[in-house]
Amino acid sequence: MEIVIKLSQFLLSLSLLIILHELGHFIPSKIFKTRVEKFYLFFDVKYSLFKKKIGETEYGIGWLPLGGYVKISGMIDESMDKEQMALPPQPWEFRSKPAWQRLIIMLGGVIVNFILAFVIYIGMAFAYGDVYLNNSELKDGIAVTSPVGEELGFKTGDKIIAIDGEKIARFDEIPLKLLFSKSALINRNGAEQTINFPVDLIDKVLKGEKRPFIGLREPFVIGKVPDSSANIKVLLPKDIIKSLNGESTKYYDQVVGILKNNKNKTADAVVLRDEKEVSVKININKEGKLGIIPASVGIKSLEKLGLYKFSTQEYSFFEAFPVGIEKGKNQLVGYGKQLKAIFNPHTGAYKGVGGFKAIFDIFPSTWSWEVFWNITALLSIMLGVMNLLPIPALDGGHVIFLLYEMISGKKPSDKFLENAQMVGFFLLITLLLFANGNDIYKAIVRH
Repeated sequence: MEIVIKLSQFLLSLSLLIILHELGHFIPSKIFKTRVEKFYLFFDVKYSLFKKKIGETEYGIGWLPLGGYVKISGMIDESMDKEQMALPPQPWEFRSKPAWQRLIIMLGGVIVNFILAFVIYIGMAFAYGDVYLNNSELKDGIAVTSPVGEELGFKTGDKIIAIDGEKIARFDEIPLKLLFSKSALINRNGAEQTINFPVDLIDKVLKGEKRPFIGLREPFVIGKVPDSSANIKVLLPKDIIKSLNGESTKYYDQVVGILKNNKNKTADAVVLRDEKEVSVKININKEGKLGIIPASVGIKSLEKLGLYKFSTQEYSFFEAFPVGIEKGKNQLVGYGKQLKAIFNPHTGAYKGVGGFKAIFDIFPSTWSWEVFWNITALLSIMLGVMNLLPIPALDGGHVIFLLYEMISGKKPSDKFLENAQMVGFFLLITLLLFANGNDIYKAIVRH
């Protein structure tokens, strides 16, 4: 069932983005009386799952879910229709229209992508508001959740004050900002110090675990107690360890530390069970573990335990506009930084490039409209930015040639555009193979 939910979200999001992107080309084409021969969701290589001709346009759904397209008459595109291009230009064809109209048609898709992202963020601000944690709420600092964090110089209990000289107001801003930063100012045991990061910071993070290398310090919560555990009759799911051998254990890392120092022993523990404190005697194995699967708790539980105070901000319809626009702008700038890092081989960020599996994995295995729309907005920005890359087979490549034509007054020949389209097509296939090959490689290496 989980795979069905993930796949449903993936296909729904992808379909929505493709249809709206292609509508961005379709609508101005119609406005400028340019004939659109095909409008397809997914690619109809050899055959289509569905097709119906309405007027001069054939609408359909292809079987290959790698994108979609509109076939505009008189335009050199992925269809490479040389027969049509060999005939004299017709008034309804793309090539017969003024350069400024062709530019608007080509930019229509990415403009719709960006507008869609901003509309979603505005809608989310109005519908869900903001739930966030002020950085100042981390009285006892962060948790270092993987060896990568320690390798970079962080320790559990550090308080992150600023990143690249910019003070951090919200905790949720920290993980992503750290990835593209050069240094962080921290407070460790009351003293401030600066941690400088290597240029291949992203590469180091990619080699580590999938989860963020820093996070909130949470309590030690019992998730599942296997039958093979020595604590099968001692601990219950949802128990929270409050103390061990008389020592208060507010956080998970404190429990882990005490367990490691008491291997092959029993310990007196106090657990919070059904809102009551219960004394138990737990068994610690030779590895310094309890033989259980730990769990995480939600925002409400963290607040109830008095660990953090989350802030909630609700917005009226009109207040949601500047909030959503700011969120969209930040995501756009953030993705620009990611692309810059990817094209800089020294960062190693290119190793994290993923294909369709990587996108599929973003979606959760449980349905959440809030998460769905958040991911869709981010993918819409990514699709818009990627389509603006100056590769001939993409919208950005066509835009470059049109701008050249408008500035120089000289139109590139059809032969040149055909060759450029072929080069761009092979570049695109190479990028696609690289991204999806990365997915396969990471799947093999991690398993």
